[in-house]
Amino acid sequence: MSLEAAVFLLFGRDKLKLSTVGISQQAPEGEEKRCLDSELWHACAGPLVCLPTAGTRVVYFPQGHSDQVAASTNKEVESHFPNYPSLLPQLLCRLHNVTLHADVETDEVYAQMTLQPLSPKDTYFPIEMGFASKQPTNYFCKILTASDTSTHGGFSIPRCAAEKVFPPLVRWP
Repeated sequence: MSLEAAVFLLFGRDKLKLSTVGISQQAPEGEEKRCLDSELWHACAGPLVCLPTAGTRVVYFPQGHSDQVAASTNKEVESHFPNYPSLLPQLLCRLHNVTLHADVETDEVYAQMTLQPLSPKDTYFPIEMGFASKQPTNYFCKILTASDTSTHGGFSIPRCAAEKVFPPLVRWP
């Protein structure tokens, strides 16, 4: 794998794709993906999720990624994940792009990231390695009970929580 190639990662259940593609290459036709609003994505992902911003250096762990995919899909990934015997256990990369998505069938949120492995001279950790300040997230947690649900598929939450988390409704004249 050359250092000029980008490692394309797509996280999510049954979504692992690993290939070396040029940075300027677009997704294949028929794979159009709509990006989600950042606030909505972070609200669904939860308050403990923090994504690095484009341009920062990140460490990619290929074996950990493979293990996580195997656990989330309940499948062996030997046939899906190519074997690279000379691949290092961790790769320092530059993050070029992050897009936020949700699976249309399960509503599971995932991030698609484009990484470029760094050359050995770029592998020193500068001060920039730290994460930028985390985007503030508004969220509300509640264990739903039978009395919170309706026969129409909705559920009840306190009004103040709904106003804090969701944008105001637009009333048309």
